[in-house]
Order: sequence, then C-alpha cells, then structure tokens
Amino acid sequence: MAGPWTIGIIGGSGLYNIEGLKEQQWIAVETPWGEPSDEILCGRIGDVRVRFLPRHGRGHPVSPSEVNARANIDALKRAGCTDILAISAVGSLREELPPGHFVVVDQFIDQTKGRPSTYYGSGFVTHVSMADPVCERLSQMAADAITEAKGKFTAGATYLAMEGPQFSTRAESRMYREWGADVIGMTAMPEAKLAREAELPYALVGMVTDYDCWREGEAVDVAQVVTQMQANGDLAREMIVRLINALPDGRKPSPIDTALDDAVITAPDEHDPELLTRLDAVAGRLIGPL
Repeated sequence: MAGPWTIGIIGGSGLYNIEGLKEQQWIAVETPWGEPSDEILCGRIGDVRVRFLPRHGRGHPVSPSEVNARANIDALKRAGCTDILAISAVGSLREELPPGHFVVVDQFIDQTKGRPSTYYGSGFVTHVSMADPVCERLSQMAADAITEAKGKFTAGATYLAMEGPQFSTRAESRMYREWGADVIGMTAMPEAKLAREAELPYALVGMVTDYDCWREGEAVDVAQVVTQMQANGDLAREMIVRLINALPDGRKPSPIDTALDDAVITAPDEHDPELLTRLDAVAGRLIGPL
C-alpha cells in the first residue's frame, strides 16, 4: 500500500540552501546514541517532506572520524524519514572519473577503524544483509535526476571508506585501485550499514573533487577539495529538487522496509530490555511498544 514520502538528506553544510524548500525550521532531535552532527532542517517541497542533516555540522566542525553516525541515522528515523539520500565528496581512483564528475555508488569496501558500526549487540543480536547495500529504486531516481540536471555521472561505483582524517598514502591509493574501488571517502561507513539496520532505504551520490594520490606527482589538498565541492554544489542542489519533484504520488513499500524480519537471532526470552529501549526508533516496527 502506497504512503507518503519523507526524504532524508545527509550532505555538506552548503547543500541545505535548496531552492523551493518551504516551511523551513531547524529542529533539535535527541537520541539514545548521543548528539547528532547538528539540528535537522525540516521543510517540504510540494507535498514531499524533507529532512536535511549536515553530516559534519554547519561550518564543518565535526571530523569524519567523530561523526556520530548512529545518532544521525536514529535522528532521521525519529524525524519520520522513509528514505535517505546521502551526498558526499569523494576522491577518484579512476582516470575516467575526473573532478566534477558524479557517481551513484552501489558497493562499499569498509576500511574504517574503531567507529561504532551497529545498533545491536548482546541481548538483541542482529545480522542484516549488506550484499546489496544501497536502495536500487532511490539510486535510479538519483541517476535520473542527475541526467535531468545535465550532469556528468557514472551509475555503479565501489566506494572505499577510509578512516581519515589524513588523506591516503600513494601505496594505499594504488592498493585500493587494485582492490577494485572506484572512489574513496571518509564518511559513508558505517552510515550505510546503520541505515540498513534502521530499515531505511539508502542511496549515495559521490561528487568527485580530486584524483586522490595514485597518479604520479599528484596529491590531495584541502583547498582543491573545497573549491571543487563548491563547484559541485549547484548541480547537487538541482539534483535534489529534481529527484523530489519526480517522486511518485505514493511511496510503494521497499524490501528494505522490513530488513530486520530475518535478521534477529537472539531468542525473545533473552532480549535485553535496556537495549530494546534504545532501539525504539530504529527497530520500533519490529519490537513494538515497550
């Protein structure tokens, strides 16, 4: 049965200047997982509710390694999101993906270290499938929107998530190319994993800012990344508006909406009540009222 859309957008600080976003209001959302990166900008475009969260906070005060992805995804779920579109700056590991190019990511290699990467643990052990880590429907919508905006993009790319905040060594960058990665970034993991655990369809559009450092004589610097991010911003904002305007009148259910149905392995009589209380948003459909 079709229902309303509420699109959550996770992106850079400058992307919330979305043309046509009505009834704008920044709202603080509390979560049992700590503080999100920022308040959530709530509004609507037409009949579609929009929830925007700056991944690093307004003004970029939060380091990639310190982004509280659990709080961010939980907050978006509490804000009523049905789907999440993530937008992220990435480095290119392929000659054919130059700065200014966009990629619609379909796979990930997670090389992050020490970041909390799950909502679940002892007392509610859960194993969601990440074989196909993004939402095919939302990814196709993003690709169509980039086409309508006349942007250059590649559909289907493998994103290597590194820890950072330092950029890669040349040896690492070349190794990641050998692994089959196409782009590199610092934030999509565990974000994509947590979205799946929260039963939120997730798509990621990467905006290429640089060639990383695998090319002889080239290195990445912040000034280069920021300049290209600003150049990419107009197209990213137009993509968002076109995607939202093209949404069907009713949202049909996604298989990801019930990703937890076959994922929980802990027997009901072994469930941890304290943990279940913290899962009231991300797993509320499954665990019901407490």
